Amino acid sequence: MTNSRPIFRIVVVCAIATLTLSACVVAPHPRTVYVQPAAVQPEIVVGVAPPPPYVEIIPVVPFAGAVWIGGYWGWSGGRHQWVPGRYDYARPGYRWQAHQWSPGLHGNWYLRGGGWIR
Repeated sequence: MTNSRPIFRIVVVCAIATLTLSACVVAPHPRTVYVQPAAVQPEIVVGVAPPPPYVEIIPVVPFAGAVWIGGYWGWSGGRHQWVPGRYDYARPGYRWQAHQWSPGLHGNWYLRGGGWIR
C-alpha cells in the first residue's frame, strides 16, 4: 500500500494538469485586412455654413501606431452636428484625408467625406 501513494499523486497531478490545460486554446493571431473605401463618396450640400471647429483635447495614444483622426462638423437631422475625433489603426501606404466643408455657388456648402487614400 505504501507504493500506491506516489502513483496516486502522479495520477492526481496528471488529472489536474489535463483539466487546467484543456481550457487553453492556441489560435493564430487574426490577420488584419485593409479595405479601401469607395473612391468617390457622395457629397452633402447644405445652405448653412458650418460653425468653427471645436478645439479637441487629444487623449493619450491608446496603442502603438495609432493615428488621430480629428473631429468635424457633420450634417444630420437638418443641422450641423459635431462628430468627435478618434484614434484609428494606421494603414500602410495610406494617409487620412480629413472631412472638408467647401463653399459653393449660391451660398451652398459642400461636405466631402474623409477617408483613407493612397
